Amino acid sequence: MLQEFKALTSMNDAPTTFADEPRLIIEPGRAARVAALAEPVLAGLGYRLVRVCISGSAGCTVQIMAERPDGTMAIEDCEAASRALSPVLDVADPIEGAYQLEISSPGIDRPLVRLSDFDRYAGHIAQVEMTVPVDGRRRFRGQLLGTEGEVVRIRRGDAAPDGADDLLRIDDMMEAKLVLTDALISEALRRSKHSDREARAPRNGKHAPHQTRHNHQTRHGNAALEQDQPASQLKGD
Repeated sequence: MLQEFKALTSMNDAPTTFADEPRLIIEPGRAARVAALAEPVLAGLGYRLVRVCISGSAGCTVQIMAERPDGTMAIEDCEAASRALSPVLDVADPIEGAYQLEISSPGIDRPLVRLSDFDRYAGHIAQVEMTVPVDGRRRFRGQLLGTEGEVVRIRRGDAAPDGADDLLRIDDMMEAKLVLTDALISEALRRSKHSDREARAPRNGKHAPHQTRHNHQTRHGNAALEQDQPASQLKGD
C-alpha cells in the first residue's frame, strides 16, 4: 500500500497530498509505458514521477525525472531510485534494444505537469506550448498567476497593459516548464538550503539547487557508480 506524503504546493508552503496527485501533462508512446512502470516504484520510495523522456534511437537514453515532497532530488535519492527501477524495467523490457537509463531531479527550470505545480510556482515565468491554438497562438510565455479549476492563468510579457490574462487548459497543454530567472534561482537556493537542514547535514558546506543526476551504469554485469552524472544503466547488451 502506498504511503501518503506531503508536498509543498505553493511558494507559501501550503500542503497537499503528495503521492496521489495525478500528472495532467503526460508522455505518449514508449515514454508512457516507462512512466506506467516507474510511477508506482517511485511512489513506494517516497518520490514522485515528473517526466519520462526518450531520446535517440539506437543506444537511446531513457531519462526519468523524479522529486521528493519538497521538489528536490539529491544524488542519494537518484541512486536509490536507480536501484529500484532497474530490475523492474529489466523484467518488463518496455524499450526494444539497448538503452541507457538516467535518473535525475527536475532541475530549476523544471517541467510543470501537475495542477499543484502551477500554483506552487505562481509568480514565476513559464513557457507553455498548447496542442491546439488559443486565440490563434500555440506558444505562451509569461507570469504564472495560479489556477482556476484545471485552467492556468498566465500574464504574457508581450500583452498590452490593459490586456486580459490568458486562460489555458492544462489538458490541452503539450509542454509547460519554468523559465530560468534570477528570482527562480534565488528561490531554488532557499529551498535547497532548507531541504539540507531538514533532511541531512550539508555536504562540505555545498548546496546544488541545479539539476542533480547520478550515473549507475552496468554492462555485462559490471557495475560502476559515478556521482554528479546522469543515473544511467545500459540495457540490451
